[in-house]
Amino acid sequence: MVYLSVLIPIIVLLTLKRRNELPTSTLKIYIYSFLICALGWELWFTYGWVSGDPVDIRRSEILNYFIPKNINWLMNALGDAGTVCLGGLFITSKLLAKEQSILDGWSWKVFLVLLIWCIGQNIFVEMFLYYDQLAVGKSLSWAPLAPTGPWFNPVLFDFNDRAITLQSQIPWLLMTPILYKLSIYLHRKP
Repeated sequence: MVYLSVLIPIIVLLTLKRRNELPTSTLKIYIYSFLICALGWELWFTYGWVSGDPVDIRRSEILNYFIPKNINWLMNALGDAGTVCLGGLFITSKLLAKEQSILDGWSWKVFLVLLIWCIGQNIFVEMFLYYDQLAVGKSLSWAPLAPTGPWFNPVLFDFNDRAITLQSQIPWLLMTPILYKLSIYLHRKP
């Protein structure tokens, strides 16, 4: 699943680029989103730099085998940029197709749809894909886009004996307005 979330967006971007159908702003959004996700939390969560457990300690050996620690942050940040960020913008634009371009200016309606996508996918990932490495008792590092760190990390809710915590949701709560504002800016920029 992780490798697909990385490869499919790259294949789509390369195909669109080859056909000269890829707006320059889309590629820039992808690159900037990758950098923000990598530097904002993925590197920090992978290596446990500030009061956190590194990913290889938090998860099962089979996951460590298939996604080694030293490429974990890269795979997650690429998936965040492609599947979550670009995918969220694409889904939002399709849901609101009757509206003008979602990137012409700030719209609370667009922002809300994008926020629901970003938080919703993250809850799904936390509950079904990465539940073993994000479980209660396994500390994620402080990160620039996870400023509460492991020190303030209440459980928001439980579902099927899996806890959804504040710290793992904060990066997407903060990233969504950053992504939307950055996308508007890059779309307008000549």
